[in-house]
Amino acid sequence: MAEEKNVVEQDINEILKVRRAKLADLQERGKDPFQIMKYDVTHHSMEVKNSFEELEGKEVALAGRIMSKRVMGKASFCNIADVQGNIQSYVARDSVGEEDYAEFKKFDIGDIVGLAGTVFKTKTGEISIHATKVTLLTKSLQVLPEKFHGLKDTDVRYRQRYIDLIVNPEVKDTFIKRSLILREIRNYLDSKSFIEVETPVLVPIAGGASARPFTTHHNSLDQDMNLRISLELYLKRLIVGGLERVYEIGRVFRNEGLSVRHNPEFTLLELYQAYTDYQGMMDLVEDLYRTVAMKVLGTTLISYDGVEIDLSKPFERLTMVDAVKKYAGIDFNEVETDEQAKALAKEHHVKFEARHKKGDILNLFFEDFVEEKLVQPTFVMDHPVEISPLAKRKPTDPNYTERFELFITKREMANAFSELNDPIDQRGRFEAQEANRIAGDDEADHLDEDFLCALEYGMPPTGGIGIGIDRFIMLLTDSSAIRDVLLFPTMKSLDK
Repeated sequence: MAEEKNVVEQDINEILKVRRAKLADLQERGKDPFQIMKYDVTHHSMEVKNSFEELEGKEVALAGRIMSKRVMGKASFCNIADVQGNIQSYVARDSVGEEDYAEFKKFDIGDIVGLAGTVFKTKTGEISIHATKVTLLTKSLQVLPEKFHGLKDTDVRYRQRYIDLIVNPEVKDTFIKRSLILREIRNYLDSKSFIEVETPVLVPIAGGASARPFTTHHNSLDQDMNLRISLELYLKRLIVGGLERVYEIGRVFRNEGLSVRHNPEFTLLELYQAYTDYQGMMDLVEDLYRTVAMKVLGTTLISYDGVEIDLSKPFERLTMVDAVKKYAGIDFNEVETDEQAKALAKEHHVKFEARHKKGDILNLFFEDFVEEKLVQPTFVMDHPVEISPLAKRKPTDPNYTERFELFITKREMANAFSELNDPIDQRGRFEAQEANRIAGDDEADHLDEDFLCALEYGMPPTGGIGIGIDRFIMLLTDSSAIRDVLLFPTMKSLDK
């Protein structure tokens, strides 16, 4: 195996030398492809194939990368890839001229060419281009990996996404879908009279979520700053200011580990709507998922990891207490004290910390016993106040809040509240979070005096929601890992 690898590496090194020699020869003869400034493209591959009846026999000009090439004396075939797909071209000496044909035969797999010719169909029925002119636009000095066993190593794929996009068409399709999903999310919210805004990425206080921030130092101001972990507190300031429906789609940063579900840098959608509550947010997010799936995929019945997910049916709704009772057989309505909750946790081997209270332990039971059961779309509602520092308490039971999380395929897909707009209660929640941080919880929320000041001016009843865009895209593209939907995921340095 090692001997075979050495042979391959030697072969590649020889090919790289030959390619550079070809480039040097072109440059010496005044045909340097890197001096070409532009190429007028009239069509792309799928346009030609989809409009064959209209374009048959007509002149077109395409550009793309040579992915395969078969030379047969006086005539050859090559296949080029562009942003839409692949198309075959028939290149004959009698059509392009003897000198140009001799040049074409020297082209390599990976070279980028401009291809002009007429549209026709081969005897085997393949829609192709009969070339009249092939122009070398860029000389590739590297060897595409499929020439030697393909690009399968995920580490290489993520580090060198440009190669991944070249040789794995399904990867390109995923990221085209990502763009479409973002477009349709914006279209949906714009149609509901939301306005898109931008809030700071570099902030003095990283609040709005339970997460550890990345910190830096601003030299000119001589103060420590953080990359934002959430969009929430600035967007709610805008609700105070009278912008009744706002949203932002932006990067947030959390100094946490990497997994198939987590990347330290990810895309978050947060929206806030005045004069509604978490029930209104449930209706909105359910309709949003359904609408975007239909717009992008043409169906609300999708497959994820071999499981059929039906977005057309009403999403199940149940409280966190009911969910734990349903899947763990424990009724937290009957648990009266923190000590009883801790005793239950010990009995069921649920790990907890000394500072945890009944509500914290209810959430730990949910994480251990329930999340893995929530495959079909499910709203889990009414979280305990201990884990919901920014949500309104339920009027009927102040130990719980008007909050929900949406779960699909065992993953949290959205988090929403009836937003807490009582500045006195909010201060008390922040102070409790501060106490948690002093007790060792480095993900506890921070006390933000300016946000409290904003609330004191008055924020109307408001519903808000956060949606992890990357997980949304994972769902609609049947991608198992978050890195598969991030063009350039965070990777450990090769120098480490």
